[in-house]
Amino acid sequence: MAFKIPNFLRRLFAEGAFNQAFVPVLSEYSTTRTREEIRDLLNAVAGSLAAVLALITALAMLAAPWLVWVFAPGFGRDPEKLALTADMLQLTFPYLLLISLTAFSGSVLNTWNRFAVPAFTPVLLNLSLIGAALLLVPLMDTPAMALAWGC
Repeated sequence: MAFKIPNFLRRLFAEGAFNQAFVPVLSEYSTTRTREEIRDLLNAVAGSLAAVLALITALAMLAAPWLVWVFAPGFGRDPEKLALTADMLQLTFPYLLLISLTAFSGSVLNTWNRFAVPAFTPVLLNLSLIGAALLLVPLMDTPAMALAWGC
C-alpha cells in the first residue's frame, strides 16, 4: 500500500494527463519556435511541475496516516499496520516527485528521438529494490521497510 499510493498518483502526474498534454505542445514548439523559446518552455514547465509536486509530496508525507486510511480504510482497524504503512509511505512518497520529473525528462528526450535513457531508467528502480532486498532486509526487523528504503 505504501508504494501503491505514490504509484497511483504517478499515473496521473508522470504518465497521465500531464504527459498527454505536454508532448504535443513540446512537439509543436520544437518545429515552430526558436531554441530559446523551447528552453523557456522547458524551464517554466519543469519549475512548475517540480514546485507543485514538491508541495504535494511534503503535504502527503505529513498526512501519511490519513492517506493510508483513505486508500486502505481497513488498515485503520489495526493501529500497528496503519502506523507501519504510514511510516513506509513517508519513505516512498518522494518517488512521485522523482519519477514525475524523470518522466518529464523522458518525454523531452523522446520528442528529440532519444529513446535509450528513458527506456533504461526503470532498470535503476529495479536495481535499487533488488539491492535493498539483498542488503537491507537482513538488517531490518520489518523486511518490507527495506523495500520502502530501496524505493
